[in-house]
Amino acid sequence: MTDQSLEKTLWAAADKMRSNMDAAEYKHVVLGLIFLKYISDAFSDLYEKLKAGEGEYEGADAEDADEYLAENVFFVPEMARWQYLQDNAKNPEIGKFIDNAMDAIEKQNIKLKGVLPKNYARPDLDKRRLGELIDLIGTIGFNQKGHRAKDLLGRVYEYFLGQFADAEGKKGGQFYTPQSIVKLLVEMLEPYEGRIYDGCCGSGGMFIQSEKFIEKHGGNIGKVAVYGQESNPTTLRLCKMNLAIRGIDAQIELGDTFTQDGHKDLKADYIIANPPFNIKDWQGEHLRDDNRWQYGVPPTGNANYAWLQHFIHKLSPKGTAGIVLANGSMTSNSGGEGTIRQNLIEAGLIDCMVALPSQLFYNTMIPACLWFLTRNKTNGGYRKRDNEILFIDARNKGQMISRRNRELTTEELKSISDTYHNWRNTNGNYEDVAGYCKAATLEEVKAANYVLTPGRYVGTAEVEDDGIPFEEKMDALTKQLAEQFAQSGILENRIRENLKGLGYEL
Repeated sequence: MTDQSLEKTLWAAADKMRSNMDAAEYKHVVLGLIFLKYISDAFSDLYEKLKAGEGEYEGADAEDADEYLAENVFFVPEMARWQYLQDNAKNPEIGKFIDNAMDAIEKQNIKLKGVLPKNYARPDLDKRRLGELIDLIGTIGFNQKGHRAKDLLGRVYEYFLGQFADAEGKKGGQFYTPQSIVKLLVEMLEPYEGRIYDGCCGSGGMFIQSEKFIEKHGGNIGKVAVYGQESNPTTLRLCKMNLAIRGIDAQIELGDTFTQDGHKDLKADYIIANPPFNIKDWQGEHLRDDNRWQYGVPPTGNANYAWLQHFIHKLSPKGTAGIVLANGSMTSNSGGEGTIRQNLIEAGLIDCMVALPSQLFYNTMIPACLWFLTRNKTNGGYRKRDNEILFIDARNKGQMISRRNRELTTEELKSISDTYHNWRNTNGNYEDVAGYCKAATLEEVKAANYVLTPGRYVGTAEVEDDGIPFEEKMDALTKQLAEQFAQSGILENRIRENLKGLGYEL
């Protein structure tokens, strides 16, 4: 069985077990257990090495928590180890066993304090199904050792996050950004080293994908520092578990980003974010004099331009950002947004705009776009492009993966990111492609009234000449229309005859 089919099989089995339980609630039951299995496996792997006491582990004490801290592995007390829980999976008190295990792990590991779910003993949770779920999760990575097993658990956790987002629908988007969008943002920004920030980080997908990008390109994850903020405490716990599974050490703060900025002095090299679209109640009326609004005070009824300016405020002198926003942000003039957009353009902060295809998100049908911002378009190792903005129209990309949703393919992700890099890089050999991409001058953008919709600039794709002379095409079209008219005349006569037979005459 391939890893991908294993993930799907596990999901199908786990989803079947939830019966009538709401997906939003069941999510924490399942993901908490996957996390517990992960840290228990990582602990067991190191435990066996310490117990054997060979090489660098000679004289080590396998029950000393400090030994695990030194290896960045969570210490798991005996009552919380997976084998102990699996041995008791059929016990009617299994819910209490799990709650006690979670509590014991938090007490031993300060980083996990307040993070793990501890409501498995509640009466409405079917303990028989809970035991079955433990047995199912116990099969993940059971026949593999070390990194391979842990990586598989990490991918299962990530896959389940996406499936729960799909199952929850609208609410799911509050904690999860579809992978193809995250991949595109990361591939375009290329966060090799420096400070990465997401002010609305959800379950941490932007950070996970950045780590994967660095690994894929042979970089050093140790050269990246991760900072995030999340206003929903439940989502924050998911994020911390997700990052812990991947071994990513991040500073994630709880609180509203606008009114309780958890990283006030941070200047980030990369910002990757998918803020909620068109928020009305963002408390903007209390922030009229905020120093973040350098390009205009955003309207109190829509947070889109507050998010943009918050992220610009967080950028380092050479920093770049990729932000997902609703399409309306590219054209809106209400509440002074048109003036703010003009100021951002004239300040040289807009690097690239990408129009996305529909149905990419689990939680909204609102069409979306990507804003790529930069503090410096004249150096930083890239081509001087301060009089240009790149527009990419990717609305016709993507493949349907279900009745409701589509995703961008690997080839499409590469095509879009390569287009950006070829335009931005010194020796990129970029060329405009009608209907797809256009490097527009600021004069052209000004002439379009500072609208940033890619379709306004890229034009229409050229239609390939099929070699058939125009006269022949017109002749064929005329004959086709004549046949259709003749058919409609025959049909009309039949209708008249039928009505006449019923006593009606037209």
